Amino acid sequence: MRIQSQSLLDRVARQISRPPTSAPDAASLLSRIANAYSALPVIDEEMGLTSFDPDAAALFEAVVEATFLVAHADGHFDAEERAAFQTVVSSACGGAVKAPRLDALIADFTEQLAEDGQEKRTRMIGRTITVHHQQMEVMRMAALMAWASGGVSAEERVTLELLAAGLGLARGSVDTVLAQAAAALDLDGVT
Repeated sequence: MRIQSQSLLDRVARQISRPPTSAPDAASLLSRIANAYSALPVIDEEMGLTSFDPDAAALFEAVVEATFLVAHADGHFDAEERAAFQTVVSSACGGAVKAPRLDALIADFTEQLAEDGQEKRTRMIGRTITVHHQQMEVMRMAALMAWASGGVSAEERVTLELLAAGLGLARGSVDTVLAQAAAALDLDGVT
């Protein structure tokens, strides 16, 4: 992901934070689960942990990892790109997840990607995100991240195809979400 402009990054973050057009009255998946992810667990000594939702945490991590894989698709993820990615994610989740937690997540994703490769990571995301409307929203967010550099590279497209396959979605879903993302970002006609 090569940084194109701050204006485009701001538009990407704004679009990622919005719900899909199929559910305009709801909050985006990322913003809904970011609050659950960032909540500190309340410990009841008699009952153990009482306010931690491991499913929400896993879902949040899978959503962010999907966008990370697209941002990292070209194998180049320098300090500027990392900061831009972190800013987009933080902004998209309304600042609910603070920088130290995002730093730790990015470090984990980097290590897992190096160990497992893209194909395995996309399959792991597919095991976590099994509800169709969530899968499509994750693809929408990943497509928006692909456009953050001003255009979708061949490597980003391959990553989106792997992600679609890992989620069990049809190949045509990539073309659909890329077109939707371009329209949402006012990039019609850009390829």
